[in-house]
Amino acid sequence: MPLKFRPAFRALRVALMLALVAGSADLSRAQERRAAPEAATGWTGSTLATAKSYMVAAANPYAVEAGLQMLRDGGTAADAAVAVQLVLNLVEPQSSGIGGGAFVLHWDSATKALTTLDGRETAPAAATPGRFLVEGRPRRLDDAIFSGLSVGVPGTLRALEGVHQRHGRLPWAQLFAPAINLAEQGFRVSPRLHLLLRWYGAESFAPRSRRYFFDTTGNARPAGYLLKNPELAMTLRAIAERGAGAFYAGPIAEAIVGAVREAPHHPGDMTLADLAGYRMKEREPVCFTYRRHRICGMGPPSSGGLAVGQVLKLLEPFDLGQGPADAMNAKALHLIAEAEKLAFADRDHYIGDPDFVPAPKGLLEAGYLGTRRALIDPATAMARPTPGRLPEIGSREFGDDETVERAGTSHFSIVDGDGNVLAMTSTIESAFGSRLWAAGFLLNNELTDFAFRPLDRAGRPIANAVGSSKRPRSSMAPTIVFDEEGRPRLVLGSPGGSRIILYVVKALVALIDWRLDPQQAVSIMNFGSRGGPFEIEVDHSSAVWHALKVKPYGHRVNADFLTSGTHVIHIRQDGILEGGADPRREGVARGN
Repeated sequence: MPLKFRPAFRALRVALMLALVAGSADLSRAQERRAAPEAATGWTGSTLATAKSYMVAAANPYAVEAGLQMLRDGGTAADAAVAVQLVLNLVEPQSSGIGGGAFVLHWDSATKALTTLDGRETAPAAATPGRFLVEGRPRRLDDAIFSGLSVGVPGTLRALEGVHQRHGRLPWAQLFAPAINLAEQGFRVSPRLHLLLRWYGAESFAPRSRRYFFDTTGNARPAGYLLKNPELAMTLRAIAERGAGAFYAGPIAEAIVGAVREAPHHPGDMTLADLAGYRMKEREPVCFTYRRHRICGMGPPSSGGLAVGQVLKLLEPFDLGQGPADAMNAKALHLIAEAEKLAFADRDHYIGDPDFVPAPKGLLEAGYLGTRRALIDPATAMARPTPGRLPEIGSREFGDDETVERAGTSHFSIVDGDGNVLAMTSTIESAFGSRLWAAGFLLNNELTDFAFRPLDRAGRPIANAVGSSKRPRSSMAPTIVFDEEGRPRLVLGSPGGSRIILYVVKALVALIDWRLDPQQAVSIMNFGSRGGPFEIEVDHSSAVWHALKVKPYGHRVNADFLTSGTHVIHIRQDGILEGGADPRREGVARGN
């Protein structure tokens, strides 16, 4: 589906109007598109998709077709996930791939079991708390991103291998066929990929990735260009034949380590032993009830499940509206933002790699939530709140975190013909990751998701500090929603850095409280707060109207390009599947 591009002056005009309306809108963020992890590139006219037995909703039509091909061949949601992710690596390289990491939720309809898999990247064993400090001061963010220091040991392939071993049906090698074929025969560069390449420019890419994405004069491959990647095809053939182990040892691993250690800016310290020692981990899901639904997400090192859960539990006693006519009402917008402020204060303070930092289970306990909920004034916006006090943490006092998250991330949702459900969010962090190239794919810059300072300004340790073999905190929030009888009803998630939490909360309230269909839920304006101002989607037709609605509550409004990529599948009670694809990117939802 072609993108419908909006003139840049329209977005700036909306930002100017928001400044006049709200009185305190931060125009600098609206004018500087680089503030968005992946810049806005247009709007698609997506419509609600329906199907009878299976469906895939993902960020690119090539990837959706690869997943559907596996389902048509009798494969499971797990089989389809492998095919989808491998094709995304090729056609949406700015967002995810085998050079990054992922979190997976899987519901097995036969055993009624929910599994959550942690394929988050890890720091090399040699990483120290001062990794991103220069003479005691944090490096510039871009200086850290575009370097070997930022690259974590990739985990996506181990996550795919884990879900396939547990729940797959088709042969491993068969799942690679669509991606290998596209890599060899070529795929058409999409408008979004072309515009993002133009946006970031050839000079920001390492030489090998520059040669792939740009011509000899530095011009980005144009939309419609037939782009082939024989190097990736060779890599995928090796993994298809020998399993994920072919990635973590041998020539592919050597190429990764070589790219990191020979990075043009600040070589890294990853070793072959780091790759050989990487392990995917099965974690306990984070589950909670909201409006008689059981909602489950990913636990630490992702903050997504806990933060989404805390927001919704804080909101549960409030009436946010009950039906489509109440969608985006002013009171609900205010209350959602206030609950998000409280959740982000706790999330920033307490959550890190649970193998190094105790997971704060008390965040969802009724007593603690009641204390925090009392801070919400239904009529007035609060200032940035401080984190709450959790008795379970005891005397350990964490420091104030200043982590800056960017997101080259993708999410897809799958329901197969047997009723198995899968939600997977995968990432290489910033758009195009570290811009380093190894064996036909880009490497992540995930380690910049760590706090750059090991101690805060008061000398207290930061939960998300860098550490040897540690996993950085994430905001990815793949989510599955069950009804009162325990049947899966919704599967969703989004990219967007720390704003993932805002996007998933918005979608869940839209689906559950306002009873919108999946396409309506993902298409309505993005909004929310990460602790400070009320963030509003500058490039949305209703932005000014909604800014007017929240002004009486005293919110300071920031206008920005809130480029989500939310993909939702709704399993109706009659068994019909409804799918919604975020119109801010190039995704589609399709079924049988």
